[in-house]
Amino acid sequence: MGSQPRETLPDDQTLQACQQRLGYVFRNIQLLRAALTHASSAQHRLASNERLEFLGDAILGAVVCEVLYHEYPHYLEGDLTKIKSVVVSRHTCARVSRRLGLEEFMVLGKGLSSYPTIPQSVLSDVFESLVAAVHLDGGTEASRSFVMQHMLEEIRIAAETHHTSNYKSLLQQVAQKEYGSTPVYQVLDEKGPDHSKCFKVSAQVGRQRFPPAWGRNKKEAEQRAAQNALCAISGQPAPYPAD
Repeated sequence: MGSQPRETLPDDQTLQACQQRLGYVFRNIQLLRAALTHASSAQHRLASNERLEFLGDAILGAVVCEVLYHEYPHYLEGDLTKIKSVVVSRHTCARVSRRLGLEEFMVLGKGLSSYPTIPQSVLSDVFESLVAAVHLDGGTEASRSFVMQHMLEEIRIAAETHHTSNYKSLLQQVAQKEYGSTPVYQVLDEKGPDHSKCFKVSAQVGRQRFPPAWGRNKKEAEQRAAQNALCAISGQPAPYPAD
């Protein structure tokens, strides 16, 4: 994938190779040509991918928000916003473009094509342009599938890396908002020698006790119990079975 970017419109064979790389076949191949054309190489800016990038940015954001909403039901709005901002960032979109090897299909002006590396902003824009091109060509389901295909792993990585992981804090916020009460934690059992005890802890909100969890210390057990509680509140299975 070390080919230099193009200064002329790609031929049919090149476009076919690009579609194979993307995992999507266009009905209207002109949409793909437009998505790959940077303003520096277009006769006028309306012939470039700038308008597609504008639309693709909105579509990408909407799809990512929907995935986060359904995949992480116990994350609060602030956590979802933080993760979404990472996923749709220029850095992430540019990384996806590089992984797809889009550099060899892009049409750039002489100034940009002579750069040793394509700027991150240009790589980011071409991915967003392709999201819009797929949407206009195949509709909502096609663009959603395209984003999921190329971004789902990025979403998962961002969720694991940038989430606070403070489930006790999350449970306290949810409990106060939904139940008007503060969680309490009860040690139900312990095992092991004094220098290496494990604890079984349950979170309780009001009169409702949630599935307990074991931890290598009380702090870990409480965090896991809080996560079990959050999953139970949102109708999800407990990630830490107690037995």
